[in-house]
Amino acid sequence: MKFTPLGRLATLATLALTSVLSINSTALGQQFDETELNQNEVIGVARPYGGNKYDLLVIQQIPGKRECWRETGSNPIVVEPLLLEYDFTGICNRATDSNGYSIRLDDQDYGLNYLLRIVERNGELVLVGTDRSDSSKEIVIARTGGMAPGFLKFQLEPGWEFSKRTYGEKVLGHFYFSGDSVEIAQGGQAPPTITANNPNSSVTFGDINRDIYRSEIQQAVALGFISGYKEDNTFRPEAPLTREQLVSMVMEALQTIPNVSMTSSSAKPAQLFSDVDSSRWSAGKIAWAQQNNIVSGYPDNTFRPTQPVTRAELMAVLRRAAEYAQAQKGLAAQLSMKQTPANFSDVSPDFWGYELIGQMSGYCRVASPLNETGNTFAPSQPAQRNYAAAATFRMRECVITQTPSATNSQPQ
Repeated sequence: MKFTPLGRLATLATLALTSVLSINSTALGQQFDETELNQNEVIGVARPYGGNKYDLLVIQQIPGKRECWRETGSNPIVVEPLLLEYDFTGICNRATDSNGYSIRLDDQDYGLNYLLRIVERNGELVLVGTDRSDSSKEIVIARTGGMAPGFLKFQLEPGWEFSKRTYGEKVLGHFYFSGDSVEIAQGGQAPPTITANNPNSSVTFGDINRDIYRSEIQQAVALGFISGYKEDNTFRPEAPLTREQLVSMVMEALQTIPNVSMTSSSAKPAQLFSDVDSSRWSAGKIAWAQQNNIVSGYPDNTFRPTQPVTRAELMAVLRRAAEYAQAQKGLAAQLSMKQTPANFSDVSPDFWGYELIGQMSGYCRVASPLNETGNTFAPSQPAQRNYAAAATFRMRECVITQTPSATNSQPQ
């Protein structure tokens, strides 16, 4: 990514390796609540892809705006989505993956424990929640009532409704399929037997059990700004993060910060880069991030959305995101140091990100040694999903704990 390095830090000293920033996961889960929605303004849709496969799409109509979808027929109801691409038009809200929706039952959030899946049974599509640790356990949430070509509407089972996740007083973009055991039983269904919610459980993803960033990954997933792969219930912690994935993750993280407003244009995003068509899933997010000085493109007017992000580039985006968030909270945009900045052995003063990486190492250790050991940063290596999730989580927590007086202080 093309970034302008920060002004030189006055002092760079060796960083003592301290424990990784972490927040009690149980307390984090308890901070989530929900707010009711007008059930006529939100639908769940089975979206076809790859022949006979379907994924889940949730669409919410913003009142007073032109319609987001049309419905025809019954059993099944066929849906015509009128806004298929992700954008910020102020007309529809949309969630397309497990970053955007999860199960809530009896006022408990089960996003870490249950995976939403679409299965075809007895001539219809069924939306079920499957226990991540025991695939034989599932909850039936909605049905299409039949099969037909195209997009099909899910009709919720008795006792289920749509709501939205809240964090403190902030309404997030995350949708809940929210159930009430008493109403489910009154509707004639057996109340679901559900595994107790335990955010510290290792059942989230089998491939992060021994990962050094496991706790921070789980908290990032709980907050909804990154998710795993639903096809095999893995996180793939060592997979590289692409430029468009980074933009999406950072924007979703910003939305979970209290008092941070994600202002947007009422117009469909223009094609700002030659390789990012306006219909691309990430186009609206890239446009917003570019307009708010969080990312930029290349001199040839490309963004290269699928190109892996380096660890240095990750720091540049997180710095700009933190500055944006602090400004939104009414704080000074300049980031204040929480620790003494690091002097990484492989980041020389003539490297473009030298001062930037040093600064972010002092900002709640957002920049930390490769695999949290030694004193190398590996700035030009691809940023893996595990570290990207952890670094973004640290940035978020640092912004939240920042106070007006702290923005004027520096470590001695």
